[in-house]
Amino acid sequence: MTVTEDQPEAGLVEWWLHQPPSVGRFPIELLASEEKALELQRVQARKAMDDAYEAELLLSLAADRPDTDDPPPGHPGARRRSQCSPVPGTSEFLPDEAAMVLNCGRPHATDLLSDAYQLVERMPSVHAERAAGRLDGYRARIFADVLGTASDQVIAVVVPEILPAAAGWSAGKLRKRLIAAAVAADQEFAERRRIEAERRAAVRLYPTADGMSALTTEAPAAVAAAMWSVIDQAAQLARTAGDDRPIGVLRAEAHAARLLGTQDGSPAMTGHLTITAPLSGLHAPGHEATNPGASAPQACPEDSVPTVAGTPITSAHLRKLLAQLNALGVQAPAGGSLALALTDDDGALLATVTPAELARLAARGCTHHGREADCDCPVLGPPPEVPGYSHTAAQERFLRLRDRTCRHPGCGQPAGRTDADHVVPYDCGGRTSCDNLCCLCRSHHRLKTFARGWRFQMDADGTLRVTTPSGITRSTRPPGLHEQRALPPPRHSPVDESPPPF
Repeated sequence: MTVTEDQPEAGLVEWWLHQPPSVGRFPIELLASEEKALELQRVQARKAMDDAYEAELLLSLAADRPDTDDPPPGHPGARRRSQCSPVPGTSEFLPDEAAMVLNCGRPHATDLLSDAYQLVERMPSVHAERAAGRLDGYRARIFADVLGTASDQVIAVVVPEILPAAAGWSAGKLRKRLIAAAVAADQEFAERRRIEAERRAAVRLYPTADGMSALTTEAPAAVAAAMWSVIDQAAQLARTAGDDRPIGVLRAEAHAARLLGTQDGSPAMTGHLTITAPLSGLHAPGHEATNPGASAPQACPEDSVPTVAGTPITSAHLRKLLAQLNALGVQAPAGGSLALALTDDDGALLATVTPAELARLAARGCTHHGREADCDCPVLGPPPEVPGYSHTAAQERFLRLRDRTCRHPGCGQPAGRTDADHVVPYDCGGRTSCDNLCCLCRSHHRLKTFARGWRFQMDADGTLRVTTPSGITRSTRPPGLHEQRALPPPRHSPVDESPPPF
């Protein structure tokens, strides 16, 4: 389509960007087997072309985010060396924006940006082959992975030598040929790759399924082999002693026993236990409609504590909870701690309390109607707003139980490693209250404080909406909060998301 006076360029861009995504499809039932194979090859070529187009778009977005937008060296919040963008000269917050736009995690967005820079800027001939559909995206990324740390001189020698045959080789063979050619061109290349690989050593934890998780350790091959040998020997000894469970189970237990320093298989650790109690499960006898002898609850005085989102937590609720805990014999783990979280029926956190606080509140009862009264006076709620900038310990406990992780979209950093951040900055009139505080990890706290063009908004129920400079908005909700769904209208009615940087 050409641009005419009747359809100016701005209108064409608007029209193009609002077209729904589509792909040319041929009726599969009309294709013979050979034709299906050819069409599959065309699909692979289209994927490569889209990968190339995506890389160009990412680099173009990167050009709109220069590092001059970041706090300069020596300024509060200036980035450390490890926080650099994978695209030289661009903002350290670029991967966070790309992650929001692509709806993926920051590590994946960082890899995409790095590959885009390596291929488009440093290996344009590889990028051109991908853009033409002659080299698939996976093999193109192998070029970026192997030669990413190589000098421009090495790339200039290796790429012309390897690229012509790359599409016909397996991925493993391509990687070996690239490494061999790079080492031949630069004898120190292999040593630099080894050093760089050792810097990537890490231990990672991620959930698998059915309440299981995987703990992986990436370490130098000799170290990993020695670790495996110790674990396997312990498992084989258990098998020899008569334990006939699967060897994988025995290795997992041996690994845990050595890591946790256990003697009898029980974890040698302390923990923090949180019990969540829905308020609807704590009906006191005086409030139950099925009790015909119960007197009506007494009205709450006008000067009493305000209700919590219309759901008061009464002394009767607390006495019921205390009785249930005593009946169950619930105690804090040895050397650990215990907290109680009270929620409404939608999972919204209403209040947090320790067993000692619960016992005191239940014994005190309502300050207006006495200890044994079954009234509707609230006696517990979220920690109150406080004057000044610093939040209280009670507010921090409430936030960590409500948020559980960093609230930035796509981030899973545990709440214990986060800052309590004012969503509306304190210097801009933001209150130090639980409905204006949320958990942000240090990286995303810095982003919110120093990155230009980002907007953070939080609703009363804790839903956080984050908008990128490019206008993409994503929301996160407190983990326990159920999705709110509007009920359909009646049939007879018309249908009318370092130090703290502050």
